[in-house]
Amino acid sequence: MAAFSPEARSVSSATPWLFIVGIGEDGRAGLSPAAAAALDRAGLVVGGRRHLELAAPLSAETLAWPSPLAEAYPAILARRGQPTCVLATGDPFHYGVGAELARLVPAGEIAAYPQASAFSLAAARLGWPLAETACLTLHGRALERVIPHLQPGARLLVLSWDGATPDKLAALMTARGFPRSRLTVLEAMGGPRERRRSALAAEFSEGEIDPLNTIAVEVVAEPDARVIPLSPGLDDAWFETDGQLTKAEIRAVTLAALRPRAGQLLWDVGAGSGSISIEWCLLHPASRAVAVEAREERAARIRRNALDLGVPDLAVVVGRAPEALAALPAPDAAFLGGGVSDPALVAAVLEALPVGGRLVANAVTLESEALLLRLHSERGGTLRRLSVARAEPVGHLTGWRPAMPVTQWALTKP
Repeated sequence: MAAFSPEARSVSSATPWLFIVGIGEDGRAGLSPAAAAALDRAGLVVGGRRHLELAAPLSAETLAWPSPLAEAYPAILARRGQPTCVLATGDPFHYGVGAELARLVPAGEIAAYPQASAFSLAAARLGWPLAETACLTLHGRALERVIPHLQPGARLLVLSWDGATPDKLAALMTARGFPRSRLTVLEAMGGPRERRRSALAAEFSEGEIDPLNTIAVEVVAEPDARVIPLSPGLDDAWFETDGQLTKAEIRAVTLAALRPRAGQLLWDVGAGSGSISIEWCLLHPASRAVAVEAREERAARIRRNALDLGVPDLAVVVGRAPEALAALPAPDAAFLGGGVSDPALVAAVLEALPVGGRLVANAVTLESEALLLRLHSERGGTLRRLSVARAEPVGHLTGWRPAMPVTQWALTKP
């Protein structure tokens, strides 16, 4: 994405010059008179090759989107004040290029002419209430992003990356315990090539599928399906680990102590198996985290866990803190794991946090606990000890097996 300059947005031309036109598979025939007039008035028309073909005939100069799209932004911005048209599929502001361009051009300089999005068209074809349906995109994104949305009884509308996406999604769902979920593939909606096909995930084999497709999913879970719960504290067995894992009960309390808010960035320092940062990201789709781990083998394990649990965008940094923190974007919250023993690390994290930022540190050793006791005495915050025991077999009977107690210090930066 091109760099955004606040100064560039502070100046606005008197009238719109950038026309963002949504176009469907019916081409010019589906455009409103105002959208058609904007297209014909433009001196430059930008769009995908398919969009340019759908809009033909065109007398203006044309520019097909390069890869990445951002390489075309300078050419668009160079036309400022001159009628310029950008073509997009359906609604340009629903997972479309419109949102990216609006970061570069003031809204007052844009005139947008959206059409029905693929989500709206699919909902209309299937009779699904759009407000009760999760709308996702896998275009340019990892397939595993769908995993947290695989909830029993859920309905999903998913924009595909290409014609292979439906088969890949069906295979993923079958492997995770959703084989009886129904996938309906809607291809090239709104035009003469429109087609609809449907099959259960375990039986999905639909042959060649048009790259322009949307997948409707009706989620049916088997009793042993890997359903990501909506509360923190995932089963420990769901994480690949070498033993460096914040256990489920402590993890749930720790996440509550971090007080996450939508869209915040977490530093998970000494991430181990990545459980805290992974669950942080699962709490809200806009939440972000950086897992910092000194050992490469553990960092690789974190990446595998993140992919398996549906947060493939988790950032993993290999390096020893506090040195590894210097180049990271400032966090809104930070977690220091049970091995925290370096006062310089705590100081560096507190320095990076904004006023109101949240720091939570867990200690399991006496040395780490002593540091947290001193920090609590010097800086305030809250201090508590967490103790968990689990029932386990004792011979042919059952008894309580306590885990190591955890001392937890939490502070909101004043």
